[in-house]
Amino acid sequence: MPNILCVGQAVQDFVFGVDEVPDRAEKFRADRFEAVGGGPAATAAVAITRLGGGASVAVRLGDDGVADLIVAELEGYGVDCRLMRRFAGCASSLSAVILDGKGERLIVNYLDKALPSDAGWLPDVLPEGTGAVLADTRWPDGAGAMLALAKAAGLPAVLDGDRPVPKDTDFLRAASHLAFSAEGLQDFSGSGDHEASLGRVADETGAWCCVTLGAGGVFYVSGEETGTVPAFPVVPVDTLGAGDVWHGAFTLALAEGQGEVNAVRFASAVAALKVQRFGARAGTPKRGEVETFLSEHSMAGDE
Repeated sequence: MPNILCVGQAVQDFVFGVDEVPDRAEKFRADRFEAVGGGPAATAAVAITRLGGGASVAVRLGDDGVADLIVAELEGYGVDCRLMRRFAGCASSLSAVILDGKGERLIVNYLDKALPSDAGWLPDVLPEGTGAVLADTRWPDGAGAMLALAKAAGLPAVLDGDRPVPKDTDFLRAASHLAFSAEGLQDFSGSGDHEASLGRVADETGAWCCVTLGAGGVFYVSGEETGTVPAFPVVPVDTLGAGDVWHGAFTLALAEGQGEVNAVRFASAVAALKVQRFGARAGTPKRGEVETFLSEHSMAGDE
C-alpha cells in the first residue's frame, strides 16, 4: 500500500446549505449545516485513505481549538498527522461555505498571514515508505521542498494547481505532474485559452500537465501528445472538495503504477461519485464503489 505525503493546507469548514447563494447583504436561514475539515492537501489525504492508500500530511496550524478539530477529524480517517506543526500566536485556517441547491458553492477562507512560511522544519529526506508527494499551492515553500525530494527520487511529484498559483516557473519545475483547475491555469497564465496555456506550461517545465474542466473532462499535454479524457455525466449535489478528492485519487493511482490517462479516469470516477452526495469528505467513495462504478459506466464520448 503506497503512502502519499500531502503538503499544504488543512482547514475547518463551516458549511451552510441554502436554495440559492445570497446576492444581497441581509440575514438568511440555512436548511442544512455541518462543520467538517477542508483544505486541498488535507482533503486529498482523506480521499487517499478512503480509497485504501496510506496518507500523511505536512501542514501548518495555529495553536487553537480549531487545530484540535482539524487533527481529530484527520486522525479519525487514519491520516498520519506527525508532520503537522502548530505555531503559537497564530490562528488555524477556517472557511465559511455557502452551498446552493445545485451543488455549487461560495467559499470565504481565512488563512493567517502570520503563519511562518519557512519550511526548514520539514525533513530533508522523505519518510520511509513514501510512494508519491501531492502538494497544493497554499504553502509554496513547503510544497517546493517536498516535491523536489520526490522528483529527485523518481517518485510522482504532483502539484494541485488551484488558484492562487505562484508566478514562478522554477516552483512549477519541482513537480513531475502539474494538475491545474481551469481557474488555477487562467490565474497563472492570464489567458482563458486552456489548450495554448497548458502547452506553454508543459514546454517551460517539462512536466506532464493537465487541466480539469468539470463536465468538459480533463485536457492533458504529455510531450508532443495532447488529448482529452471525457468526464462521467452525473448530476452534482455537492461539489465541495471535489477537486481535492480528484487530486488525491490521481496521485494514489500514479503511486500504484497506473499510467497518467488511466489515473485521470480513476480520479474522475472518484470525483463523479463524490459530487452526487452531500457531505464533503464523508461523500468520498471507497475503493470498491469506484471499481463498481468504472465497470458499469462509460465516460461521455466513449465508444
